[in-house]
Amino acid sequence: MSESPITDEMLESYRRDGYVVARKLIPPADLERLTARLDGIIDGSIPPAEGMVVMKDVMVAKGAVQPRSRKEAIAKIQFYENDPVLDSYTTHETILDCVERFIGHDVQTIHTMLINKPPNVQGHHPLHQDLLYFPFRPADKLVASWTALEPVTRENGCLVVVPGTHEGELLAHGNPADIEWLNGGYWGVRDLGDAKERRVHLEMAPGDTVFFHPVLLHGSGRNRTQGFRRAMSAHYAAVDVDWVWKTDEIFGDRKFRIVRGERAGSLWDGERGGGDIDPLEFLDIGLPNAGP
Repeated sequence: MSESPITDEMLESYRRDGYVVARKLIPPADLERLTARLDGIIDGSIPPAEGMVVMKDVMVAKGAVQPRSRKEAIAKIQFYENDPVLDSYTTHETILDCVERFIGHDVQTIHTMLINKPPNVQGHHPLHQDLLYFPFRPADKLVASWTALEPVTRENGCLVVVPGTHEGELLAHGNPADIEWLNGGYWGVRDLGDAKERRVHLEMAPGDTVFFHPVLLHGSGRNRTQGFRRAMSAHYAAVDVDWVWKTDEIFGDRKFRIVRGERAGSLWDGERGGGDIDPLEFLDIGLPNAGP
């Protein structure tokens, strides 16, 4: 392992606030490769890899918006691990050097996503906690990376975070009442308290990368420009985590790859299911909420 870009001061900031931004972490040449690959998948010149899910925005899918191009129809891509170019982000040595600082040397990937956020749709993701989506604990052994492929601003729907909320518990989530068009799985925390007043907007340049804790409240607003707000994201967990959900049905037979440590190249072989947490207890569809 090379020296991590995450300094002791940055690590202290992460532990205090639940997130930290590493500026210019990914070089322009790597960003260009990733962006070109994304464009090829969206325009159909490159077929989606096995298991990849290319998702239209809900407003496009339901006919509320007629996109001017296929690019404007796509909200995000999930599960890009089998695409060798996109997966180079997940296994990027610099990213993994950073991830080690947060969760330790033995690292596995547990989710990958590429967000397109086109213009002319709502595209909000209300304030939420990523731990809702994952069966692994303890939460401190999970971390997300999120890298801007293009300039990310308040105008095009940058991430917002609520510092310090990573020290709380997993909260009940639901569909926000004030967002008419909500993409599938874009749930928000039911009771936000004063969280909206404490938001921090993360404006980022291409290559800037934010690392954040899975309990941290975060979300994003609408893209109000005629451009895009594109970013790569991956979630990681330590290898020595426990599966705490009562079921493994939500994840099915998904494989979790070990990408750093002595077992790199193999799959996580921990016991699935049999925990004492029902993830549906934290998900109440139709509850009122306020987005970012």
